[in-house]
Amino acid sequence: MHIQDSHWSSASAIAPGGAPGGNGRVPADGSRTTPLRVDAQRNLEHVLRAAREVFGELGYGAPMEDVARRARVGVGTVYRRFPSKDVLVRRIAEEETSRLTDQARAALGQEDEPWSALSRFLRTSVASGAGRLLPPQVLRVGVAEDGSETDEARVPQQRSQPTPELRLVEQRPAPAEEESILAADDAGAAALLDVVGRLVDRARAAGELRADVTVADVLLVIATAAPSLPDAAQQAAASARLLDILLEGLRSRPA
Repeated sequence: MHIQDSHWSSASAIAPGGAPGGNGRVPADGSRTTPLRVDAQRNLEHVLRAAREVFGELGYGAPMEDVARRARVGVGTVYRRFPSKDVLVRRIAEEETSRLTDQARAALGQEDEPWSALSRFLRTSVASGAGRLLPPQVLRVGVAEDGSETDEARVPQQRSQPTPELRLVEQRPAPAEEESILAADDAGAAALLDVVGRLVDRARAAGELRADVTVADVLLVIATAAPSLPDAAQQAAASARLLDILLEGLRSRPA
């Protein structure tokens, strides 16, 4: 599986108005080798939570100022921990991909029935809201904009199934943010595609999943069945109802 690489030249930048030294510089991946102070750790948690909310609602093109405002910290605080927006976007995309992979593995290992395993994964993933933060290289399984990146090339177990072109028009990142996300954790994206592919293969082999459903379709369900609504209860109810409808569409029917 090949995912476009991106040059992270901005990752070593110092926060606007910041000075070298102290907390002004952090590694390009947003990690650090020394423990954070209690207040710094608290600010980091606020920023990450706010970033998930803002990017989930507005897409990865949302400005850092929106993240800072939601976290109730100054934008300089965000930049001290994440020297560029690229670093923050990459951190969130990698974490959400890893979370989905764990959910898929849990469903695969704990459910004996193939359909139960697939539906459990979809329900857990949609309920967590992770679909709103899936990086583009995962959602683009099956999209062949130039004929070179198809479902056949990316997911070998799906080669026998042609995949129609998929286009998600909502929450499309700006070009710079898109390149950053595309570079995020190639191995993590590959692991997610592999385990979801096994869920799909099992359900199809059992005759419970439509023969034309692919990994791309399953990931599209996760991305679209988690609408962002202002009221949490309304959002949960809407997601559950939409997923019920989509699951019915995925199931095979007697001839």
